[in-house]
Amino acid sequence: MPIHIGKEIKAELERQERGVTWLADKLHCDRTNVYNIFKREGIDTRLLERISVILHRNFFALYCQEESIKDENISTDV
Repeated sequence: MPIHIGKEIKAELERQERGVTWLADKLHCDRTNVYNIFKREGIDTRLLERISVILHRNFFALYCQEESIKDENISTDV
């Protein structure tokens, strides 16, 4: 299943009990930009790096996990 990075970021923000305004302040942007991030299936790597640092979570690891699952499925199909 493809990763919807915006949903993952939103879920992490909620898990940390932080608000949209807090993240917008940390990113030095408007709240509407954060809401737009939540809607994105994909994201620029520099922005994802900044968000990862701010939220202390490696969102890039999600993509590595997805690739591992794909690799496992390919090896079991052979």
